[in-house]
Amino acid sequence: MILTVGLSSMIALTGCSANGDQSSGLKNDDRGAGTPQNVNNPSQYYDEDNRNQDNHSEDFGFTRTNKATVDGKNIANKTASIDREQLADMISTLSVQLPNVNDVATLVTDEEVLVVYDTDTKNRTETADQVKRTAMGVVPRYYHVYVSDDKTHAQDIENFATLDSDSRGMDYTIEQTIKNMLKSPQGYKMSEVENENGEMVNDKKDSHDNIHQKTMD
Repeated sequence: MILTVGLSSMIALTGCSANGDQSSGLKNDDRGAGTPQNVNNPSQYYDEDNRNQDNHSEDFGFTRTNKATVDGKNIANKTASIDREQLADMISTLSVQLPNVNDVATLVTDEEVLVVYDTDTKNRTETADQVKRTAMGVVPRYYHVYVSDDKTHAQDIENFATLDSDSRGMDYTIEQTIKNMLKSPQGYKMSEVENENGEMVNDKKDSHDNIHQKTMD
């Protein structure tokens, strides 16, 4: 009788454990570690509405997206968007924490970042490199970053604050502002194939050709 009761208890406990694992969405691999069982439904990990209502700064950020669809929608028609003002604020906030950087103004366009800062540094190139790489670490990698420690340019980029990419003559005006900012140190080359501003060699040539062509027009 004791043996029978013992075996019955073990079977019951085994059943409860199995049910518990299934209800939690975990299964044990060969090493006994819990692994997600429901990863075939990636959309369950990300809820934009709940994220906005319950956003804890200590939480990790994680998304998983299926190549074909997201919640049944074709992602080919889903355009990625970024909040440029938030990026500008983040760059300014991080940059002003750098040594010898006292004030920072940042403009983020659709493909460039312009950063003007006030500094009392003795090594302008080193500080320029720190500010530039701080901005590079915030924006998508296709962006080009231009910096200047000439405070007079702060008002120049602030004048763009109420405009957008479709404003008349915007490209030419920004290019002229960049041309003036390039008179200040830009730090060191980003890599063997990129210049100080993150431009590929061909990109730099095309940019200069465009400025020349628009000047002629």
